Amino acid sequence: MSHSALRRGLALVAASVLALTLSACTDSSEESDEQGTDSSSGESTDGAFPVTVETKFGAVEITEKPEKVVALGWGDAEVALALGVQPIGASDWLAFGEDANGVGPWASDLYDETPEFFGTTELDTQAIGALEPDLILDVRSEGTQERHDALTEITPNVISIPEGADGWTTTTEEQVTMISQALGLPEDGEELLADVDAAFADAVEAHPEFAGRTATVSAKTSEGWGVYTAVDARQQFMTELGFAEKPEVAALGTESFSVPVAGDQLELLDADVVVSFPIFIEASAITGDDLYNALPAVEDGRSILIDDPVLANAFSAATPLSIQYAIDAIVPLLADATAR
Repeated sequence: MSHSALRRGLALVAASVLALTLSACTDSSEESDEQGTDSSSGESTDGAFPVTVETKFGAVEITEKPEKVVALGWGDAEVALALGVQPIGASDWLAFGEDANGVGPWASDLYDETPEFFGTTELDTQAIGALEPDLILDVRSEGTQERHDALTEITPNVISIPEGADGWTTTTEEQVTMISQALGLPEDGEELLADVDAAFADAVEAHPEFAGRTATVSAKTSEGWGVYTAVDARQQFMTELGFAEKPEVAALGTESFSVPVAGDQLELLDADVVVSFPIFIEASAITGDDLYNALPAVEDGRSILIDDPVLANAFSAATPLSIQYAIDAIVPLLADATAR
């Protein structure tokens, strides 16, 4: 994704931390080696090591191929799975559930065995440590010193947020690059990113009418409305498709992933295309919102309400596999909206 906005400014946050969010390697056995990952099958070789990954808390040198990976960051397990590595433990940030292996349908069948599940913001270091991981992925997380220190008590091989980054601002490119480096699979990571770029390019070519039209992405929770900014995955997704951020939203000049919007200021959401979804509330809380229904884009049929939780999660997860799932499902809806 060499010129992808998603790779420059993607921001995601955990469900239980912030109001506007949605809230494995195998054992070191012969079976694990068979599942382990040359560049075509997702198999790294011992010759790829040692590798060094730069993080906010310094360089992490991984001397041997990881055999027991725990993925704690938002989407980290999905990235590992896409690279052919199955975490033995993971955090289920979007509450997909144990039956879905804690990941979206675009990745759930990539597990041979259901991983051990851990909390998201609250770390059970004793339970994590019981798995004796030799690599912990915490690449898209709050990235605090306290969290990092707690994890490094389990293993020194903790891949936290990128060097110089703040919590929840890890981009898709950074996440894929850091995880693929740690697993000894950098070329596979590049291929994943190239696939995402190609999917966006195909959509842009098929829909030149998207170019230059303004779009906003917003969510409503029990606490009210919020609009996503250019540093968030969802607005970045729209930008990749050719849409432009609404100037009034861009003018807010914030580095936050979202901005609360009071009911009497809901006109800030209006644009050529308006995309909205509920978080932990019923969709009827949006369809029954008189101020939302009064927006010109809603009145004209130029709005999209993502009321399918799986699609909303794909839109928000912003991993290579979920992005492609979201493109396939959302682009036709956007085409209908822009035709109005």
